[in-house]
Amino acid sequence: MADVMDLICYPIKGCAGTSMSDALLTLAGLAHDRSFMVISEDGVYRTQRRHPRLALIRPAVSADGTRLTLDSADGTGRHGTVRLDVTTSAPRRDVDLFGAAFQGIDQGDAVAAWLSDVLGAPSRLVRVPPEHDRVADGLTSGPSGYADSSAVHLLSRASLTLLNRRMAERGAPPLSMNRFRPNIVVDSRDGHDHDSDGGDWAALPNAEDRARRITIGGAELGYAKLAVRCAVTLVEQEVGARRGREPLRTLAGYRRAASGGVVFGAKFSVLRPGKLSVGDEVVVQEWGDAEL
Repeated sequence: MADVMDLICYPIKGCAGTSMSDALLTLAGLAHDRSFMVISEDGVYRTQRRHPRLALIRPAVSADGTRLTLDSADGTGRHGTVRLDVTTSAPRRDVDLFGAAFQGIDQGDAVAAWLSDVLGAPSRLVRVPPEHDRVADGLTSGPSGYADSSAVHLLSRASLTLLNRRMAERGAPPLSMNRFRPNIVVDSRDGHDHDSDGGDWAALPNAEDRARRITIGGAELGYAKLAVRCAVTLVEQEVGARRGREPLRTLAGYRRAASGGVVFGAKFSVLRPGKLSVGDEVVVQEWGDAEL
C-alpha cells in the first residue's frame, strides 16, 4: 500500500513551507499554495535561485486566506513579525514569472519594507488575483497559481532514499526532503521493495515518473511532467544559503530527461479536487512510460 506521508503548502513562492496533517486540494493545488509571490520593484519574481534567504521566511496564512503572518528564521530576531490583512481589491500590477506576463495584487508598504529588510533587496509582495487564469502545460494541463509550473509536486521517500544512497557512494552527506519542496510526499506502507506495479509501487524509487492518473481519497491527479531541478536544490533550507554541488551533481549521473534537464519527482494537475490527509492511500489508476 502507498500512503501520503506529508502534505506541505508554500503560501509564498520560494519561502518556507508548512507541513499539514490535512489539506484541501483545489484545482490550482493545495489551498493557498504559491498564492503569494515576492517580486522586485519592477515586478520580476524572486526565487531562491538568486535570493536563497527566501528560505528563512516562514509564512502562515489563515484558513480563509484573509490573514498572513511572516517571521524570519535567520536567528537574529531583529526582523520581528509582520501581520497583514490580505487584500484582493487593491489595484492590479504587472508581474513577470519566468518571462510570462501576469497580474498581482500588491499587499502594501509594511510587508514590502519587512521583506526588503530580510532579503537585503527592494521587494514587494503580491497575491494571485481571483481572475488569475494561468494554465500550466504538460501531458495533463491545468490551473496553477505562482508555482513554477503545474499545481502539485509529488515525490516518494523511496526516490530520496536512492538519491542519498548514490550520494553516499560519492562521499556526500544525505539531504532532507525539504531540499526538493514537494507538496505531497508518498511512501510505501510496509517499507519493502516490490517488483510490480501493484499497491506497493511507492517502495520503488522514481515510480512516480510513470504514474499517469492518481487518486487520493476523493481527489484525482493527472500527470503533467517530470520535475526539472535547478539551483534551488543547492540551498540548505534551514540556513538560507547554497551548500556545494549536491544533489545536482549526483542526479546528473542518472536522472537526465529525454527532453533535457536533470529531473527528480513529478508534477501533476488536479483533475478532481478534494480533501487530503496524511495516511490517505495513494492509488495509481493508470501507468505510462517514464520520460527519461
